[in-house]
Amino acid sequence: MQHPVHESTIAAQTAAILPQVISWRHDLHRIPEPGQAEEKTARYVSACLESLGITHSTGIAGHGICGIIDTGRPGPTVLLRADMDALPVTELADVPFRSAHDGFMHACGHDCHMAMLLGAAGILRHLADEPHSGMCGAVKLIFQPAEEYPGGAKPMIEAGVMQNPAVDYCLGAHVWPTLPEGTVSACSGPVMAAMDRFDITIRGRGGHAAKPHHCVDALETATQVVSAMQRIISRKVDPLKPALLTVGQFNAGTAFNVIPGEAFISGTLRTFDADIRKQWEPLLRQVTQGVCSSMGATADILFSPGYPAVVNNATVTDIVRQAAAHTDGVICPDRHEQSMGGEDMAYFLQRAPGCFFFIGSGFEGCAPAHNAHFQVHDHILAHGIEIFCRATLRLLLDKPAATA
Repeated sequence: MQHPVHESTIAAQTAAILPQVISWRHDLHRIPEPGQAEEKTARYVSACLESLGITHSTGIAGHGICGIIDTGRPGPTVLLRADMDALPVTELADVPFRSAHDGFMHACGHDCHMAMLLGAAGILRHLADEPHSGMCGAVKLIFQPAEEYPGGAKPMIEAGVMQNPAVDYCLGAHVWPTLPEGTVSACSGPVMAAMDRFDITIRGRGGHAAKPHHCVDALETATQVVSAMQRIISRKVDPLKPALLTVGQFNAGTAFNVIPGEAFISGTLRTFDADIRKQWEPLLRQVTQGVCSSMGATADILFSPGYPAVVNNATVTDIVRQAAAHTDGVICPDRHEQSMGGEDMAYFLQRAPGCFFFIGSGFEGCAPAHNAHFQVHDHILAHGIEIFCRATLRLLLDKPAATA
């Protein structure tokens, strides 16, 4: 078990650092930047780490940052990760720290993630210097660019952030507006879905709306393709395994009296199951080409594999749940939240056992994530700070053997 001195220490140190964390969060919220353009954000985070006395490297895979807290004592290495990028959303939330960058907003809580990680870093840095703390090993602090798109985790891993020292465990968190404040969801196994993309261009032969018999109607063909695609889910996938196909774009036609010669379809396929994921591309091609052949049309199909599923390790997840149980004002219910959304935290968890958990940020009337009115109340930042610290200390003090 964790040394009991840390239970009260973490709570007290979180309360002490929380005003600074809130200030960091507000500053970061004002300067949202899209993926691969997080220049101001990275400079700000680097300055915060410098003020905490934490050694760090910048410019990793773009604007990524890797900090290190080394106790100087042998032990495992725990990686803590926060994402940095914002969304192309014009903020409408009525807060005094509104976005100062027109057309961009932290509408998914990444400002909160960075601030919570900075707060945890400050506390862990202090404990690492205490000779009688019992803390051993090292903590890596990853501030990752481009989570929303095109993905910054994999490039950072390829740049070596999980080596020197090698990472033994990974932790990450996301504020979650569908969970009420004071609730934390941490479940073992798949927690977020694998996400793949398809782009299909259907080509027929356009012509006059009065003479369809002289044409190959690309729009009509595309509607049949969309309908047939949904039968992949209902007839080709085990109904006991969650799977989702969503068409998000459908473009065809330029005039009311012209049969289109070309149509464009784009969408996403999502599942927790690796075997189902392997079937997506061949089934999509089979269905699309079959419909097009029957209509006399052709199709160009681009299938783009996206993030893998986020899969939590059972042992590390149990440690996160223990950490949540010792955090005042937090409950961790037996019923856990899963999401068909995608997250490139998955790549870190493929390489070391860990847990990606959800911190409830929902309140009455709150807007969903990616919405222009999205808000997070500052006090929940304490929950993330405490759980990061408590779970990290358990991993560094107990040194458990993680199992899948």
